[in-house]
Amino acid sequence: MIRPLLNWRTGLAIIAIAIVSGTIFYSQFLARRIAQEERQKVAQWVEAGKLLLNDTTGMSDKLVSIIISENRTIPIIETDEHNNITQYINLDSASIAQDTNYVKEKLKEFAKQNDPIGWADPRDSTRINNYYYGHTTLLNQVAYYPLVQLLIVSLFIIITLTALTTSFKSSQNQVWAGMAKETAHQLGTPLTSLQGWVEMMRDMPGNEKLVAEMEKDVGRLKLVSDRFGKIGSTPHLEQHNVVAQVGTMIEYIRKRAPGKVSFTLDTAGMDNIPAHISPPLFDWVIENLLKNALDAMEGKGSIAVQVKQQGEEVLIDVTDSGKGIARQNIHKVFKPGFTTKKRGWGLGLSLSRRIIVQYHKGQLFVKQSELNKGTTFRIVLKK
Repeated sequence: MIRPLLNWRTGLAIIAIAIVSGTIFYSQFLARRIAQEERQKVAQWVEAGKLLLNDTTGMSDKLVSIIISENRTIPIIETDEHNNITQYINLDSASIAQDTNYVKEKLKEFAKQNDPIGWADPRDSTRINNYYYGHTTLLNQVAYYPLVQLLIVSLFIIITLTALTTSFKSSQNQVWAGMAKETAHQLGTPLTSLQGWVEMMRDMPGNEKLVAEMEKDVGRLKLVSDRFGKIGSTPHLEQHNVVAQVGTMIEYIRKRAPGKVSFTLDTAGMDNIPAHISPPLFDWVIENLLKNALDAMEGKGSIAVQVKQQGEEVLIDVTDSGKGIARQNIHKVFKPGFTTKKRGWGLGLSLSRRIIVQYHKGQLFVKQSELNKGTTFRIVLKK
């Protein structure tokens, strides 16, 4: 499922690059053609104007008038040999009326856009006029069109990728929830049967110790079933003492850990730090983090858990003295299926993060990690 998604992304990126590149090249080609034609029109307009002044026969008046009157789009400013503005056409009359420097500013703008067209009076060599002209609306539209299309294509890609990613995550969540609920359902029948056998054995003399241990295991199985049953459903969050919850899980893992592993719980002297949690799911997260820490230490070391209140948040740090996480793997540890262990499915940390982020609206991340020195995972909960 991940590979087709990547193929979709690659294909969309290639299509977008091809569309934008082709549009830019073609727009630049059109812009050059339009600019050449506009310069030719300005040159014709200049020549027509001077011919109208110098032709005393009147034979060219009609043709010249047509050429001059046809220019309704190209803005032109005429200057004399001292660079004084003598006349102009196709400028915004409203702006001219409001700003006395408008024409001068336009002259500077036109000088940057195009080289002026010069004309020398054949009757007076000292009389030289320069004609500065600016871009038309059409040329500006062609020039900015690739940027507009790039924005549209980018929005299209973002929307498409967002839809694909959302669809992928939704399908993934449905699979997770379906598997979890099916597991809980499958555990339900043998659990009921085991409870019945335990009750029968309770009535038999001499089985007291055996029944007590079996009840613990059955209770544990019921807890596991309850946890899986809550996956995919919106859990009911209640205010509980996080210190007590974490302490209980530490004691549970301590009894099952090698004797060379030490556990410490630091609460800065506070016995009660409340937060809104779902106890079965929250305990599952703490259990996963502690087991992950045990696996990282390979039988000896220390696990330190710190619970503290900071403003409107409750912070829980689980630190081990294990082998640490390579820098390139830190962003992968919460991905389903990723594991560096010889056994395991690589689902514990992924499930833990889902429980904290999706159900408790908190955070779970690697606070710090150093190879051969250890790792710290941090949970952030809202008070």
